[in-house]
Amino acid sequence: MEKRYEKATFAGGCFWCMVEPFDKLKGVIRIESGYTGGFVENPTYEEVCNNTTGHVEAVQITYDPEYLKYETLLSMFWRSIDPTDDNGQFSDRGLSYKTIIFYHNDNQKRLAIRSKLDLEDSKTFDKPIATLIREASSFFKAESKHQDYYKKNPFHYKMYKKGSGREDFLLRTWGRKFSKEEALKRLTPLQYEVTQLSKTEPPFRNEYHAKEEDGIYVDIVSGEALFSSTDKFDAGCGWPSFSKPIENNRLIGVLDKTHGMVRTEVRSALADSHLGHVFDDGPPETGLRFCINSASLRFIPLQDMEKLGYNEYLYLFEKRKSEDS
Repeated sequence: MEKRYEKATFAGGCFWCMVEPFDKLKGVIRIESGYTGGFVENPTYEEVCNNTTGHVEAVQITYDPEYLKYETLLSMFWRSIDPTDDNGQFSDRGLSYKTIIFYHNDNQKRLAIRSKLDLEDSKTFDKPIATLIREASSFFKAESKHQDYYKKNPFHYKMYKKGSGREDFLLRTWGRKFSKEEALKRLTPLQYEVTQLSKTEPPFRNEYHAKEEDGIYVDIVSGEALFSSTDKFDAGCGWPSFSKPIENNRLIGVLDKTHGMVRTEVRSALADSHLGHVFDDGPPETGLRFCINSASLRFIPLQDMEKLGYNEYLYLFEKRKSEDS
């Protein structure tokens, strides 16, 4: 039987920078850079950049829905752009660099709208979310020199991503600056096997499964804040369990068919660490149970959060105090 692939189309400014984030996701079959949303057939790069065609630079992703959820692609999209900029992206200005989600069906439209509302509710940004959501139209593949630019011209690509301001903005907004190479050297053998080789630690014989202290749990590799003790509960499974992450866009879900099962693997968005799996048998509040390996986490006690640079998450515990009083 022929495989049934689906398409996702995103405009996020310069399309050179919109291939790399998705290219690492399992389930992506093909990524094409191109032009869409305008009124000119087969436009050239120069025409689009001169804002004479109505098109925006975009990427069209062909993916296998058996292995990759559209929600995961949306999460990666938001983490690759400045969604508050309504006139371009970073050093690239004008119509052709606007951010737009182009939906291909009603389900994609629904999920795109929900993800945009979730981002607004997260208060990650002080400004309104300016990214548009539109129905997909004809997509015109860009010239060959623009395809997989980050692979063909890695040095120039890295200089452009840094020089445009995109790299620093994304690090400042979504994660703590870290060297993955150096971070991996500090891992124990078990931490490395879990985060990098997707292994699973033994149940009940791990560091955090029964921990009840107030604080947050961060990615052992990047230090990115992932879960709070305010959402931790005893699921009786032998691993730390959480009803939700601190922010949905800190995680990536990947379909996992290993060991004869169909599960959703959970990975950290910034460091791409294997964390565990998510199940739909959690508390009524969310219905979810994030079953996470202790070896993929580092616990930051409440009293140490400010001095270690996590003071932005102290609000989680102020909320608990007000509920208890």
